[in-house]
Amino acid sequence: MEGLLSAIRDAFGPDGAPAQLTLLQMSLRAALVFVIAVLLVRIGSKRFMGGSTPLDVLLSVILGAVVSRGINGSAAFGPTLAASAVLVGMHAGTAWLARRWSFLEWLVKGSSQTLLRDGQPQRDAMRRANVTLDDLQEALRLHGVERLEQVRLARLERNGDISVVKASKRRERADGRSQR
Repeated sequence: MEGLLSAIRDAFGPDGAPAQLTLLQMSLRAALVFVIAVLLVRIGSKRFMGGSTPLDVLLSVILGAVVSRGINGSAAFGPTLAASAVLVGMHAGTAWLARRWSFLEWLVKGSSQTLLRDGQPQRDAMRRANVTLDDLQEALRLHGVERLEQVRLARLERNGDISVVKASKRRERADGRSQR
């Protein structure tokens, strides 16, 4: 058993001594971290790498920082991988709890805000969300909308995207303005 551990230490190099790692040792660390990270991502939420919520983005940043230390040897390799697994587990646990308690969901995932309703900008919500009219109009153009009146609802979603629900065609008059 001691021979196997010695071989593993030789293959992956010393912990806490980045300058002593060879190209091969750092490459082996990177390959192993990649394989383990893929497994952790598959075990964890499918969303977190997409940055769906602030919680997901936070995990992505922290996980990247932690595993990089394991690759470059500035932190002990085994504990770095264990810490990565703990982070993914905490993310999954927090997401699970947030599904059950609305206060925790709001705390870790945030809430969406209505920015435009029936063609009318919701100025207070826009101010709270730090969204200008130009920002809103840009988002509408990206959704194929030219005028505010063409929108029944536009919301700033929890992931930072602006979703748009267009007004029905029958609500628009010949001059392009919405009927009320």
